Amino acid sequence: MRGTPPESAPGWHVFHGTGALPDGGPVPLPEAPPWRRFRGEPVLTPPEDDEEATRRRLGQVEPVSQLDATSIEMVNAALLLRRPLLLTGPPGVGKSTLAFLVAREMGLGRVLVWSIVSRTNLRDGLYAYDALGRAQAIAAWRAAGPDSPGTDGVERGADGQPLPSLGDFITLGPLGTALLPYERPRVLLIDELDKSDLDLPNDLLHVLENGSYEVPELVRDSHDSMAVHTSDPDRRASVRNGRVECREFPVVVITSNGEREFPAAFRRRCLPLEMTTPSREKLLAIVSNHFRSLPPDAEPLVDLFLERVRSGGTHSLDQLFNAVQLTTAGGLRDDGSSRRLLEMLLRDLSTGR
Repeated sequence: MRGTPPESAPGWHVFHGTGALPDGGPVPLPEAPPWRRFRGEPVLTPPEDDEEATRRRLGQVEPVSQLDATSIEMVNAALLLRRPLLLTGPPGVGKSTLAFLVAREMGLGRVLVWSIVSRTNLRDGLYAYDALGRAQAIAAWRAAGPDSPGTDGVERGADGQPLPSLGDFITLGPLGTALLPYERPRVLLIDELDKSDLDLPNDLLHVLENGSYEVPELVRDSHDSMAVHTSDPDRRASVRNGRVECREFPVVVITSNGEREFPAAFRRRCLPLEMTTPSREKLLAIVSNHFRSLPPDAEPLVDLFLERVRSGGTHSLDQLFNAVQLTTAGGLRDDGSSRRLLEMLLRDLSTGR
């Protein structure tokens, strides 16, 4: 689905919150500020969008804005300044969905997702090294027979197989993959950072500021370049001298449910955006996108959902989608049993009632 940008939008607004490609194709991003330019090589082409994953998040997007003016302006500021966007707000208001909205509308390909838990550390996001797997592979290679040099200078075993490459046992994580030197920025979703260990936000500062990192195992290796696995299925990338530097700083969307505060130094490097429950008009547009058209009984369910939200507690858009789906499928009748089911579907998630 393609759309047309609003005529009233400022010239630096390249994102309009529709999730639909403009009629002329992906819009070029504004030039990065001098202090946010990077020179990573070799330049890579981003993979195509994972359409199934995007459709699960966004539905069949119609070219109408799903965000308010403040949210659209802040996203555009993040795109212009090449700074991470820190989204706060209650669970279920569509914070993580924003990353998919940006990726689809800007034509930036598959979204990289880094889901945070209490045990997550910086290295989990950058890369993983399977040292045990490599040791076992080398042992099996040596067991095949005595070593013999190949005519191409590559060390080979008696069966002609080359020594297992170090790069075969290194996989870049979502953050590490996003910082590869792509010709257009990747979209990275760091989901629920407030669940992390206290040190992770501070550990992220250096990487997000410099747009680069090193893989020590590759730095110590004698090869100038090594192909490693990435977080994209069946894709590899070449890392030179063990160092990765981006070409275009990724579009980083960080979500938080407000379970704790982040250090001032971290917040200073992000652009803040507090998201709230969408308006009735936006909710109807979102429901229409997910169901490809607005179901007949959707409006009263949207009104009931908004009534619950205004009464306090925690509610999620998924609850509304579930209620609409059951109604559309004929699963809810006008009787006491169906009303109780509807009450359970739209219950306050913080209390379970």
